Amino acid sequence: MGRVQSSLSSLAIAALGFVPIGACSLVARAASPQAAAAPQADPLMTTSGIDAINGSVARVDHNGRHALRFVRAADAQPDSSMLAILPVGDFHNGTIEIDVAGSPRPGADEYARGFIGIAFRVQGRGEKMEEFYLRPTNGRASDPERRSHAVQYVSEPDYPWQRLRKEHPGVYEAPADLVPDEWTRMKIVVSGTSAQLYLNDAAQPSLTVNDLKLGDSHGGIALWSHETTDGYFSNLKITRN
Repeated sequence: MGRVQSSLSSLAIAALGFVPIGACSLVARAASPQAAAAPQADPLMTTSGIDAINGSVARVDHNGRHALRFVRAADAQPDSSMLAILPVGDFHNGTIEIDVAGSPRPGADEYARGFIGIAFRVQGRGEKMEEFYLRPTNGRASDPERRSHAVQYVSEPDYPWQRLRKEHPGVYEAPADLVPDEWTRMKIVVSGTSAQLYLNDAAQPSLTVNDLKLGDSHGGIALWSHETTDGYFSNLKITRN
């Protein structure tokens, strides 16, 4: 995956429809343990306040539900990523749940897999972040090796997938039953330096990471996809511990 490019900050922000990139970093802490445990209202019901990078987001209907869709910037660089930082405040520990649907864009290169996921503890405009993402076309691939790379953890900027696969094969990625462009429920449970990724309400995690590379950090939450992906996001719920 290419790293998020941050050179598009001059794009204007629109209140509705397409929302290009603009800085938006909010910090909000709960006043009580009860408030901290309460799920946050779905921020995907509006595009207002979203800080999108290398593209924009639009409200659409997809596969029977309301969703946000990434719209690739016309001048997006090949092998770059799209990031949409949500106006949901600071996140340290807790649970992030969301439905995602990803598939390669028409005309995408052969290596495209429909890369789509969630970044958390995002610092700045994606200069540092933890991330889980899916490769939907790998889920039922005939090649066993491809199937073993269906879900992935990475940490920007120092631990891209290439480094993690080379230095720790099979540790930060795993197989999963995925279908391109079908809704997949992602649940990410974060605590200290550990995080687990659950898919489609499974009782056991598809991938567990016990050494988050940014340590016991905090930051924003963002939608993520590769520029070769036609990506959709729906039904987000955030619970802080």
